[in-house]
This record gives sequence, structure tokens and C-alpha cells, in this order.
Amino acid sequence: MTSILGISALYHDSAAALIVDGEIRAAAQEERFTRIKHDHDFPKNAIDYCLREGGMTPAGLDAVAFYDKPLLKFERLLETYLAYAPRGLSSFMKAMPLWLGQKLFMPREIDRGLGDSYKGPIYFTLHHESHAASAFFPSPFDEAAVVTLDGVGEWTTTSFGVGRGNRVKLLKEIRFPHSLGLLYSAFTYYTGFKVNSGEYKVMGLAPYGEPKYCDLILEKIMDLKEDGSFWLDQSYFNYCQGLTMTSRKFDRLFGGPPRPPESKMTQKEMDLAASLQKVTEEVMLRISRHVHEETGLPNLCLAGGVALNCVGNGRVLREGPFKEIWIQPAAGDAGGAVGAALVVWHHVMGKPRSAAKPDGQAGSYLGPDCTAADAKKYLDSVGAKYREFGADGELWREAAKLLAEGKVLGYCRGRMEFGPRALGARSIIGDARNTKMQAVMNLKIKFRESFRPFAPSCMEERVSEYFELDRPSPYMLLVAPVARGRRKPMTAEQEKLFGIDKLNVSRSDVPAITHVDYSARVQTVNRDTAPKYHGLLKAFEDLTGCGLVVNTSFNIRGEPIVCTPKDAYRCFMFTDMDALVLDTILCLKEEQPPMKGAEEYKKKFKLD
Repeated sequence: MTSILGISALYHDSAAALIVDGEIRAAAQEERFTRIKHDHDFPKNAIDYCLREGGMTPAGLDAVAFYDKPLLKFERLLETYLAYAPRGLSSFMKAMPLWLGQKLFMPREIDRGLGDSYKGPIYFTLHHESHAASAFFPSPFDEAAVVTLDGVGEWTTTSFGVGRGNRVKLLKEIRFPHSLGLLYSAFTYYTGFKVNSGEYKVMGLAPYGEPKYCDLILEKIMDLKEDGSFWLDQSYFNYCQGLTMTSRKFDRLFGGPPRPPESKMTQKEMDLAASLQKVTEEVMLRISRHVHEETGLPNLCLAGGVALNCVGNGRVLREGPFKEIWIQPAAGDAGGAVGAALVVWHHVMGKPRSAAKPDGQAGSYLGPDCTAADAKKYLDSVGAKYREFGADGELWREAAKLLAEGKVLGYCRGRMEFGPRALGARSIIGDARNTKMQAVMNLKIKFRESFRPFAPSCMEERVSEYFELDRPSPYMLLVAPVARGRRKPMTAEQEKLFGIDKLNVSRSDVPAITHVDYSARVQTVNRDTAPKYHGLLKAFEDLTGCGLVVNTSFNIRGEPIVCTPKDAYRCFMFTDMDALVLDTILCLKEEQPPMKGAEEYKKKFKLD
């Protein structure tokens, strides 16, 4: 048995992954254990979990892999600051303590994190090599084109190559400071959202606007070539040398300073989001066409933070030249831990690879389990009231009944998902037919902006009945149109609505998951890969005739997705959720004793 620990750390979304004989045995982000969203610290807790899951100690590991090369990244940092000196001094002084204290001494940090008991080799892979490996090696393809798109690794921001057998080879790249990910983050900052976490909000906001700034972006900011390569005019940005993403020249171009966070949203932000999203999709489409021409391969694998742009992914699938695509569900930096370990397994150790079906990601259910024993232990400690079910079918029928009554249900069963999407193991779910469900979930459960769309979880065998999609989408990384037969035509008055006013128009017979452009971010649920979630959907269909539900991540505002029964129960009590499933246990809100801090939390957001 050969075991390799992969680590991504100290930049964004630190994580660990354990590969045993080429199989992804465990993987988790550090944030789930520390409860610090996007925790970038060394992933000590995630490592400890992976080793426990694998039944081993650090001394039993055969290799450790880190997902990028810190010295090369430091070189890029120094060269960039020197190029812009003396501008950027404050940013340089802010960055240096972390680099000189931790990032430059990664072998020491790894030794400490493993309790100084690991004596084997430590390998450092290139950042985009890690992304590419995380995309190809778990994919179901024997060979495929591979594209990686993110903010920046060491120097690379975009790359493409080929995966065949047990090798991934990158062929071409775009280098910093020209970055599609950083362009998206710049507009995220300018529209008032938090960089590295608010990008998906911009994507969700885009359908409310008109892409009226597209030409301005392509004329002034980005020189986009036919092959998808691009150049960014750095005079509009500040990320190379400053503490902000955009410059005053950027502000002048778009008519004013960035929107202050939490301030009122205007049509301008919606139009900017629509314009940015259209440009991003065009870049993704041009790159995919060029890569197909260069490689001649029918399949495509994607990774990197931009690969989480499920709207762009959907267009690449529908309009691009590739027959099939597969996207790493933990496409951001966290997934680099998986990729780095697989690079060592295949490239360094020379181990063969056989493409797994449906893939090698195990549904991305790679985190800690939620057991009834753990749940009861915690619930008893806080005096909670609950009912335990002896059979899954009985639990599913009761949960389905609650959903059909319009109740919102927390669902915490099985192993936690790896990656940013809740896939039915740590989810909050509701009835997609309910016209009020989107508003209830956004305002009373998630405490977030009303425009934010929700995704459906649909039984895999029913997906074509609800969406214009003819294949599985298990990781919620493809946006597809809602089936035309389910859409509701808009009246003449509704057609005239603009911006956020579009939100209150019911667009299909599953309105809670139908976005304003008749699209949905689809998760298909397979009965073999996710039996505990599929069983609930089947029970709901048996009761109502509807084979899908609303699915959103199980967390409260400002916190990561829940991990343990304690996290889940606290989230349940701190929101207006109606019921909670913890493995085979059901809690009803009206039966629970008050929890200290719950009412104060709701008042904080003035939504109670």
C-alpha cells in the first residue's frame, strides 16, 4: 500500500488530500474544521482528518506533495514589486512578514504540521500542473485536452495541455499579470463584493443586467485574440502593486468609485456583472475552440478557480467543439492538494492509470462522516429533542412530507463534500415548486442578497424531463436551460421589467430554482453514488410527482459549510430552518429548547 498526502496551504482555501494506491481516500478544506471561511492557514486539522480516515500516522506516509513552488512564486512577487517600485511599498511590507515567517519555509511548516514524525520526501509541483492533474487523473477519460484558468499560480494564469494515460503535459500558457481570474476579481471588487469569495455573486447577478459595457472592456481593458489569448492594460488595475484591485483610471472609465460593500445595489452593478460574464464566456469559448484545434481530442478537462464559473462551463459544453467535458469539483486551490498527490503517484512513481467510471472523485464525498452516534452525543449534551428512525425509507417519507408542506430542511448525512458546492451531504433543501421558497431561503435562512439564485438537485434519471441537459451533472458545475415545456411565458408587462424587478416573476413550474434567464445550476443525483440523497428525492417524487428539490449549502452567513452535527445544529437554531436531519435523526424546530445567541444573530442582520 502506497500513501501520498497532498497539501495546499497559505494562499487561499487550504486543504489536504490522501491518495492510497492511486485512489482518493479522503480530502477536506481546513475551513470546515476551524470555522474560518476560506481559511488559508496550514491545514493541520484537514491533515489529521485525512490520516485518521486512512488509518495511518505521518510516519506511515510514503510521500508528501505540495501544490505549488513557493520560491518561484516569491520570485514573481519580487520581480513585480521591483517593476513598480517605489509604488507598492505598503503592499510589499504587508506581504513580507508572512513570506519570511512561513511561505518561504514550507518544508519546515510541513514537518511541524506532521509532528516532526515524517521522514520521507517532500515534492513541490507547479501550481497549474496540480490543477491539470486534479482535472485529468480523476476524470473518466483515457485521454483529454486539459485547460486551467485561475488568478495566478507562480507565473501562470492560464494553460492548456494534454492528458494521456498516466501523464499530463502542459503545452502553452498565459502569464501574470494577464489573468482572466484577476479580471473577474477586479470587477468583483468594483461591484462591492469580496475578492476570492464574491465572484459567484457577480455571476448570479449578471442575468439581471444588460451587457452594455462589453465593448468598453474589449476596447480599453482587454485585447482578446481569436485563439482566446489576451492582454490586460495594467493601467486600469492595482493588483500588481497596491492593496486594491482597480485603479482610479478604472473608476473613471466606469463612472465612479467602487460600490461600498453592503450598500444598495444599482442597475450599474448588474450591467457590469452582465458585461464581465459575457466577456468571460467568450474567452472560455475561444480557448476551448483553439485547444480543440491544437489537440484534436474529443474530451476536455477543466480546473482552476475560473472553472467554477458554471455558466461559462455550460456554454462550453453546448456551443464548444468538445463531445464531453469533466470539471474538478474542487476546481480552486483546494483541489490542488488532490492534483499534487496524483502528480507524485503517476509522474514521480510512474504508476499506471485506468480511467474510473463514472469518475475517480467518488461523488466528491470525501470528508468526515456524520453518524447517528455522534449526533446523539451532541444533541443529548444540549438537551435537544429528536426522533431516531430505524429505516431510511421511513425517514425519507417523513422528510418528504415536511418539504411538501413548505418546510425548509437541513440535511446532514454521510461524508462531507470536498469543494465549494453542497451536494446533498451538507445541504439545506426545500420544495422547488414553492413560489416563496427563494425569498424565504435567501432572507430567513441564508441572510443574503435576494437576487442570489438557488440550484436544483434532480434525480439523474429525470434530468432531461426538467432541463435541456442530456447527461449527468453531479457536481453542480453546469448551468442548463429549464425545459421549454416547464417554462411560463411572460406577460407584456413582465417583459418590460428591468433589473432586480425581474426577480418576482415566476418563470416555470419549479420557480424556486429557475433563474431570471430561465436557467438553473443543475446537480444530478445518482442512486449509486449518493444513495442517501437519492432516496430522499425519490420519496419526494412519490409524494408530490416532482423529482427535484432546491439545494443550497448548509451554512450561515460568513461561515463555511457545516462539518459536524454540532455545526449543523447550531446553524439550524440560528436560522429559521424548520427541521434538521442528522444521519437517521430528525429534529423539529418547535420542539427545541432556546439556544443562546440565536436571536441576537438574527437581529444582527435585521431579518428576524
